[in-house]
Amino acid sequence: MALNLLSLSARPSPTTSAVMCQSIATTFSVLSVTPTPPSPLQPPPLSLPQNSIPMPLPSSSCALHCPHFQSCSGCTHEYNLHHPAILDEATDFFEKLGVSDFNFDTCRLWGWRCRAKLAVRGPPTKPLIGLYREGTHDVVDIPECKAHHPSINAAVELLKQGMSKLNIEPYDEDQGTGELRYVQMAVTTYNTSIPASQRYKNGKVQVALVWNSRNENSPSSEKLNDLANFIWRNGGVKGKVHLIHSIWANFQTSTNNIIFGNRWRHLLGERDFWEHVGGIDVSLAPSSFGQANTRAFDFLLRKLHKYVPSGASVVDLYAGAGVIGLSLATMRKCRSVKCVEVNKESKVSFEKTAARLPATLDSSISWHHADASKEPLSWLVGSDVVVVDPPRKGLDLSLLDTLRSLSSLELKSNLPESTSAKAENEKRPWILRERETSVQVKSCTVQEESRSLPETLIYISCGWDSFKEDCMSLLSSKAWYLDKAHGFNFFPGTQSIEILAVFKRVSKPNIKRRKSGKKKRPS
Repeated sequence: MALNLLSLSARPSPTTSAVMCQSIATTFSVLSVTPTPPSPLQPPPLSLPQNSIPMPLPSSSCALHCPHFQSCSGCTHEYNLHHPAILDEATDFFEKLGVSDFNFDTCRLWGWRCRAKLAVRGPPTKPLIGLYREGTHDVVDIPECKAHHPSINAAVELLKQGMSKLNIEPYDEDQGTGELRYVQMAVTTYNTSIPASQRYKNGKVQVALVWNSRNENSPSSEKLNDLANFIWRNGGVKGKVHLIHSIWANFQTSTNNIIFGNRWRHLLGERDFWEHVGGIDVSLAPSSFGQANTRAFDFLLRKLHKYVPSGASVVDLYAGAGVIGLSLATMRKCRSVKCVEVNKESKVSFEKTAARLPATLDSSISWHHADASKEPLSWLVGSDVVVVDPPRKGLDLSLLDTLRSLSSLELKSNLPESTSAKAENEKRPWILRERETSVQVKSCTVQEESRSLPETLIYISCGWDSFKEDCMSLLSSKAWYLDKAHGFNFFPGTQSIEILAVFKRVSKPNIKRRKSGKKKRPS
């Protein structure tokens, strides 16, 4: 994926007034939770901004006013951050489909990004850390990005100081030389030692340095350790400002646009990275996918909970580390949850998160390293609710076709075995090797094998265009109807919105069949 899609920037107006920033229309409502715009005076290096407490703002001040806007490729519009232009199209789309109560949560407008992947280029004396200029591989330095959580900007400044002092060479794409290629900054606001209201502004940063070598035994490994020690000494637990959660190294020598290599090493600080979303503690490894907008994701999960009946059986497809499925298992006391994910790197995070679930929870929970597009019906059998959270391209065609044909499949008596039943009879060695990475969380209750098919489909979408196509395809099949839809402002300053859509199965009327046989003759 191109880097300029991975970290977006925004800057608030310098105004200090504070009233509710909202947009009201007959077809949607807007809820706003946004931080006070920072003072135009720049804070000293490594000091966390003091004005990062969430405060509502007037509509006139919901603008970028960003010095990087003309050069940075992250943001696409400067004004009305609370009301992206695509919102009007989404409202009309859902209204035409009979959903007149579509609503949109604006969430935070600034300081919302808790995860950023940034390129490192330029000279060691004045490194550039930021995004590519649109249509190029020229890096734009974005030290004043206000989409970033304030701790990310402070950590980037600390990294620059270390690079300059230690003469760390930024990566040169043309020559394939240099030492530091990229950096990933991830903020955790999980800290139970301070009041909940103070946790977000005091977030700590996990720093992942992408080093231009095969492994930690390369000739430049000493400089890597020196840089990590500088960051930790100045920003770690004993630093002047406790800013850094942990430091990791990733080793990458590929000349393509893939940011991370396969080799990771923990250098300093805490090994486990925790966040609290959707009512559960979530573990995220630096290699696993995590939502950039932590607060907005939490809002979405809590909205999702009410559409899953208590005690339901759920299958979570494109599950990642299983955050959605585990949140539902805990908050809705599901009798079973199956999480299906193609990336095996998510397994460790799932196991750590599952280990922190309440001891009283009695649910059959499993994580499967598998491709949901292969034999998708076997994953759906036995579930009341299916949750899909696909990548931007939307649903895989095989899964979409299966969902479209569920009603006709239900009339057949030869439904395939569910995945749990198939596992007992599976003999193919390549399938067995793949399933060795699956995880089963023990349950006290033995669940009866069900042959039912899901009655509810919950679709979480980050790609508006692909969602529209998938939505119309599902509705045209006459197997589903659209019941509810909500929008979330996951990426203020862009044309992107996150969608939570709830589909229900269309009930088929019972058709009474006439008895066959000869009529009885009258006597």
